[in-house]
Amino acid sequence: MNGFIEELDTMQSKLQALLFDVDGTLADTEEVHRQAFNTAFSAAGLDWVWSPALYHELLGVTGGKERIRFYLDRDRPDFRLPEDADGYIAQLHASKTEFYVSMLTKGEVPLRPGVERLIREAHASGLRLAIVTTTSPENVSALFEHSFGVHEDEWFEVVAAGGVVPQKKPAPDIYNFAMEKMGLSANECLALEDSGNGLLSARAAGVDVVITVNQYTDHHDFADAALVLDHLGEPAKPCKMIQGRLQPGPVIDVEYLRRLHAACQEA
Repeated sequence: MNGFIEELDTMQSKLQALLFDVDGTLADTEEVHRQAFNTAFSAAGLDWVWSPALYHELLGVTGGKERIRFYLDRDRPDFRLPEDADGYIAQLHASKTEFYVSMLTKGEVPLRPGVERLIREAHASGLRLAIVTTTSPENVSALFEHSFGVHEDEWFEVVAAGGVVPQKKPAPDIYNFAMEKMGLSANECLALEDSGNGLLSARAAGVDVVITVNQYTDHHDFADAALVLDHLGEPAKPCKMIQGRLQPGPVIDVEYLRRLHAACQEA
């Protein structure tokens, strides 16, 4: 095993870019999204309440408007939508986004361990960076402004967010879009995700994936991931490998990701 790792250390990695999901990957946003949905429902005079257990299920549906539609079809079949159903759902979702951004401005969304450290290191090392997410561009900008203190364009050359592609995750469209914009192929990239739908999306585009689980995704099937962790790690808070082909140190850094990527390409 040691000889294999030494061989990887000397191997020329083809890794050119890291492609980051946002919700649940960069920050613990999912619980804040849940609370914002409930606040929007209440503000609209609705008695809908999405509990953590229910939201756990609803996260299997990608996209906020799509999630509301699924909830109505499955759990509220007797609810009478207005004639412009799409407009009504879009208005509800827009209200939810306003409440979510308001919570971000109050500093209520913590970054996950190791995220800012790794992004800064990757940017400084010359790795190219992209955001690949189904959340709205407004949510991305708010998170970076209030949690990172920078505009996302300062670090990420491509921000693929929201409805820029026809189909959301688990379809590969968003990854293919980002890689086309960057002029890169799948074997030059590595994705960082937190969910089963994110994994399916990246793998369908041919990209290897590092998963950091959270309370809403720790039950997902990650068998096809290159690495599954509890988080990316900080010196005072080491990461723990749950599944993977190459044991990391206490933190996930650029050197380790290059070796992991090389191992994936050799497999």
